[in-house]
Amino acid sequence: MKLVFEAFGDAQHPPLIILHGFFASARNWRTVAEKLAAHFHVYVIDQRNHGASFHHPAMDYPTMAADVLTFIEQQNLTKVSLLGHSMGGKVAMWFALHYPDKVHKLVVADIAPVSYTHCFNKLISALQALPLTQISNRKQADEFLAPAIPELSYRQFLLQNLVLKNGAYQWRVNLDIFRHAAPAIIAFPETDTVAPFTGKALFIAGEQSNYVTAEDMKPLFPRASLSIVENAGHWLHVQQPALFISRVTDFLMQE
Repeated sequence: MKLVFEAFGDAQHPPLIILHGFFASARNWRTVAEKLAAHFHVYVIDQRNHGASFHHPAMDYPTMAADVLTFIEQQNLTKVSLLGHSMGGKVAMWFALHYPDKVHKLVVADIAPVSYTHCFNKLISALQALPLTQISNRKQADEFLAPAIPELSYRQFLLQNLVLKNGAYQWRVNLDIFRHAAPAIIAFPETDTVAPFTGKALFIAGEQSNYVTAEDMKPLFPRASLSIVENAGHWLHVQQPALFISRVTDFLMQE
């Protein structure tokens, strides 16, 4: 089963794979990818159960990292740099820890190799409660979701997964799979027997986010540096795109 992807830039440039977060897709990273394509051949993947890629009940970090390995082999790449945000950052970290010979450099955006305590159940329940047969436009869907998901930008982000097909709205993602997989997405697999990744790594965190600390990074990524993006939270690549792209480019271009 092949992952759907978009590619940007000259194939002669060094390869860079971008991995999106939970509920996102390649389309959310097009603007960033187009900018990074000045220096890299950028692949933006729709990970399993996201975007236009295949659906499968298994969705955890070892499985998704194996998907990335298969993708690299299918594209006949030998070594790549990885940029992952949130869930995608965890996929990138797990990949780097288990396939370090495939990784040139690692960039992780606003996530750490730890298990968090937040829960997606209420969010997924709100999406599942949307009366798909009764809505005739996105504005109605947005208004229905507003009480449970008050942040407009986040609602609009989630509603990118609502698609019109044969005259009726449906979710592009399988919400039952998401509900089942959410605990694994929030967590990070056991690393007691995993050797650290000794390659070059950059963790970029939003100043207003609390997902990343230096103490979380160093045991598994001893050569990692931490860069804080001012006036940004978890969605730092959307809130401060120019600064985000500049930090990523500078790190990846260094010898």
